[in-house]
Amino acid sequence: MNEHPTELTSEGGALPRSDSDGADFDDARMEIVMGRLLQAGVLLAATVVLAGGIIYLFAHAGDRTNYRVFVARPVGLRHPSELLRGIAAGDAGAIIQLGILLLVATPICRVIFAVTAFLRESDWLYVGISLTVLAVLLFGMFRGV
Repeated sequence: MNEHPTELTSEGGALPRSDSDGADFDDARMEIVMGRLLQAGVLLAATVVLAGGIIYLFAHAGDRTNYRVFVARPVGLRHPSELLRGIAAGDAGAIIQLGILLLVATPICRVIFAVTAFLRESDWLYVGISLTVLAVLLFGMFRGV
């Protein structure tokens, strides 16, 4: 009889199956969850940007482009409340910007997941490293505002 039953992953590898639900959270399972998190985040961001791009193309199908004049995005899209109003109104630029924000948020969510996973494993060195990476990411993001 097999003492350590396994389950196959979508990548073809085998993971040890735990006898109790969620009690066995090893590095291999953590890598798979992190990979899925990144895939889902990028797919969601790409879908939102694509939807915004399609809305933009339909709204501006007949416009002529003048490449001699630079037209910057409205300053209002830099503020969260204005961005939310634009998304609610179906503004293509706001929807595209939401997709870009989701793309930026994806690796930040991955690092937050890493912190919680390393906390769960009581791996204090990697908790500290992950928290440092998270602090650098957040500092860089909010410093640019």
